[in-house]
Amino acid sequence: MSVRPAVTGKDAIRALRSLGFRIDRIEGSHHIMVKAGHPLSVPVPVHGNKVLPTGTLASIVRMAGLTKDQFFQAL
Repeated sequence: MSVRPAVTGKDAIRALRSLGFRIDRIEGSHHIMVKAGHPLSVPVPVHGNKVLPTGTLASIVRMAGLTKDQFFQAL
């Protein structure tokens, strides 16, 4: 089993941007990411350099329509 790196909200935004997403708006501490042709918006919590919980990260990857490998390659 491979060990995945810890991911902060800033890291997740950087990875999603490299995959074609853009920031649509910011609501409090959540950056709402969208992509043309993608049916869902993807909220990403950004709390400084705090690491995202595993379940939150899995939800972001799932809402973005990506596999874990695709997401982690974009980091």
